[in-house]
Amino acid sequence: MLTKEQLQDRIAAGLHFLDGATGSNLQKAGMPKGCCTEQWVMDNPEVLQSLQRQYAAAGSQILYAPSFQAQPIALARVGMEKDTEKVNSRLITLSREAAPECLIAGDITTLAAFCESWNPDNIDLLIENYRRQIRGLIDGGADLLIAETLMYPLEAEAIMVAAELEGAGAVMYSFVMTADGALFSGQDAVPVLKDLADNAAAVGFNCVAADMMTPYLVRKLARDLRVPILCKPNAGNPVINAAGVPDYSMSPEDFAKVMANCRCSGAKLLGGCCGTTPEHIAAMTKLLG
Repeated sequence: MLTKEQLQDRIAAGLHFLDGATGSNLQKAGMPKGCCTEQWVMDNPEVLQSLQRQYAAAGSQILYAPSFQAQPIALARVGMEKDTEKVNSRLITLSREAAPECLIAGDITTLAAFCESWNPDNIDLLIENYRRQIRGLIDGGADLLIAETLMYPLEAEAIMVAAELEGAGAVMYSFVMTADGALFSGQDAVPVLKDLADNAAAVGFNCVAADMMTPYLVRKLARDLRVPILCKPNAGNPVINAAGVPDYSMSPEDFAKVMANCRCSGAKLLGGCCGTTPEHIAAMTKLLG
């Protein structure tokens, strides 16, 4: 696994492009809504690997392994909690096989759907869940860790402690934010991310709409933070269709223009979240590469 300094050196030397959405593209390819993504991917590895090969061809330099919700407390719903380490290791291996030329990030996320992840009384529960996941990601050979779609500062603190206890190297942190730069918890993002900066390889946001406010968020962070800024927004604002599934209508070209503004505003790591496709990433890398 890369160290924080090694990853930052690579970013400074031209490592800039992340991948796009995973879940929404897997659903288009047949993954049932509401299933356990990690279980479905291991049963249908060719679908995930085809998507990751497309991202690599589009110019992505870092791919997120589909380990988003592969913590014991989440895997328990499908009876896989005892296999947490094996699941995470396998998801890294599948991603590595699909795109050996890319860095593979072990993906970690909020536990808000499974416990009160803002409650300090649950800090030991959070740390234990993240430790087991991180151990599997390291065993699988992850190049770095990405803690994304975080909602509460306590989640980032628990991941930071778990990563240190497991001897992990580079970790990036990415929060859900509002258009004015507040976290889901209502706190201003800048002080929270400043607290992480000494240990983080990069910080930023994901799962916000790519629109005219996205470059503002980047400028707000870049003005006060001295670590690489990560920007991974959605393909605009979703519209819920008749099947209850969100549709994202922003074109690859329009998405690329927003990301160009984000880069000019100070973002160093650029990619896409919900609704983005390999075509969105290709348009971005073509414009910015």
